[in-house]
Amino acid sequence: MTARLRRMAAGDVPAVIDLERELFPDDAWTLEMFASELGGRSAGRYYLVAEAGGQVVGYAGLMAPVPRQAGRSRPEAGGQADVLTMAVAPSSWGRGIGSALLEALLAQAAEQGCAEVFLEVRADNQRAQRLYRGHGFAEVGLRRGYYQPSGMDAIVMRRPMDPAELSPGPAAPLSPERRL
Repeated sequence: MTARLRRMAAGDVPAVIDLERELFPDDAWTLEMFASELGGRSAGRYYLVAEAGGQVVGYAGLMAPVPRQAGRSRPEAGGQADVLTMAVAPSSWGRGIGSALLEALLAQAAEQGCAEVFLEVRADNQRAQRLYRGHGFAEVGLRRGYYQPSGMDAIVMRRPMDPAELSPGPAAPLSPERRL
């Protein structure tokens, strides 16, 4: 079954919440958190879903800087982006969906002129850590008790963006979907 990536819409939130609760039962994001992120109150956010067979099988979110000056089409190069969330349904593991979601987030960070991308990953999530390392992330720190209420530690990871990845021109419109 072919999956496709597209921008997350408000109508996707119930399916995303179901997946969030399945994968992260102790520290799942709430409906209100996703609604706030998608509701335009959080500038610089970029959320995607992976869809297969009409079902949401993954999602991811990025926070990247936005233009600060009127008339600028993109921010100054050198900003920092943060992967806020990312998950793939266990039934879809091993199909490249996590890689595709992460690559799309990295492409958006490059488009925004970011010099580096950070993320936190649960210390007990070896699968995700392998994915991130495979995409150039390296461990730079540890946040003890970061995930609540479970108290699980978070490994902080960083990926420098290669200058060749950074777009020299104005930000292009986001592609509405990508097939995997």
